[in-house]
Amino acid sequence: MPSTEWREVFLPDERTRHEQQVHVFGELQSKRLKKQGPGRALHRNQVAALKAFLVVEEGLPDYARQGIFAAPAVFEAHVRLSNGNFSSDRAPDIRGFAIKVLRATTPSSPEVEQNFTLVSQETLKVSGSADVVGIVDLSTSAPVAALRKATMKPGLTRSAVANVRDMVKPFSGFATHDFFSIMPVTFGDYAARLKLSAASTTINKDARKDLAADIYGRLADGDLEFRLQAQFFEDESRTPIEDSTVRWDAPWHTMARLRLPRQGPDQALAETVERSSFNPWTAAPEHRPLGELMRARRAAYELSWRNRDIDR
Repeated sequence: MPSTEWREVFLPDERTRHEQQVHVFGELQSKRLKKQGPGRALHRNQVAALKAFLVVEEGLPDYARQGIFAAPAVFEAHVRLSNGNFSSDRAPDIRGFAIKVLRATTPSSPEVEQNFTLVSQETLKVSGSADVVGIVDLSTSAPVAALRKATMKPGLTRSAVANVRDMVKPFSGFATHDFFSIMPVTFGDYAARLKLSAASTTINKDARKDLAADIYGRLADGDLEFRLQAQFFEDESRTPIEDSTVRWDAPWHTMARLRLPRQGPDQALAETVERSSFNPWTAAPEHRPLGELMRARRAAYELSWRNRDIDR
């Protein structure tokens, strides 16, 4: 059974650390703004913008009936599919699958927006937010500067190499790959990591050449349905709250179905989604993000949103 005995670990001077770390993302975003125009610091390349429906399952156990999953329902949603750090579909990368539930209901609110941000890796091999910032800084630096930084921080280099090894694993496309939250969110008094289970097992060998063509080609033929699943905290040894490197040892439970109805590219929707913020901290109180990594992301998302220079 899931446990409510989870705990977060807060670092000394954490807020100051996070405020200092976001400058790396701010500088990266400014450089890309000058070269490529307005956009996000990371996950800048929007592959597809899609209409969706989140269909909450019936018969969930009591501990799972929290927040937007408290009762069976159908909620309208927008989906943003993206490449993490590169514009090329062929490049090794972390792919993003972001879900914005537009008007969800919870026991405490008649209408709330709920964002879920998931990526194509189940774990992230870092010791905390400082590693993430260091890896981003390393990967986006000029070769000479990157070599100098790598020499000065061998531990960071090992972490970067370990994550690159995960990224170079074949990505079969957004319809046929699983996506994960990496860090947990609350489910009321409980905590859980999230997974979006692939909609299809039919692999398109040409998907990596054009990820957008693959997903829209599938949607031209019919609807796609993903399973949104939760993996609940049981104890700190098997389901650690703060450690992003560990694959949790607990069963997955299906909370809802994410249905993408038959559709084609929609320029107006693409512009709406591109202008939107997909922030995991935009959430019902019952689904607050957990962990130091997520608290650092909160500061980074706020800065990225302010600096995007889009006529909203």
